[in-house]
Amino acid sequence: MAQPVVHFEIIGNDPAKLRDYYSELFGWEYQVGDAVSRNVSQPGMYGFVDGSTTGEGTGLNGGIGGGPDHQPRVLFYVGVPDVETALQKAESLGGTRRMGPDGIPGALVVGHFTDPEGNLIGVAGTA
Repeated sequence: MAQPVVHFEIIGNDPAKLRDYYSELFGWEYQVGDAVSRNVSQPGMYGFVDGSTTGEGTGLNGGIGGGPDHQPRVLFYVGVPDVETALQKAESLGGTRRMGPDGIPGALVVGHFTDPEGNLIGVAGTA
């Protein structure tokens, strides 16, 4: 079975401004708190978007965060059984690990890699 996209992120230098922008643009509402990793967003600056509250309740979960020292980017996360295994496979196929695994094993672990063309992709799982 193929692995699904489970989360999106929009990261920038001014997360509050980005949240306001996307709230006005798309009507998104946020629960602001901490991301799973400081590499993703500064503490207290990550706005979670619950996909069940968007559109017909079938939207994708996501988040908007970052901070002054974070590189602006948009990425998506693919759900995987084991983040380390997924990162190793990405590397073996010509990708480059950029972050991770990082997080809380058993709850949420994330990693980032770039594909052979340089696109940043996330993987997320409980291990």
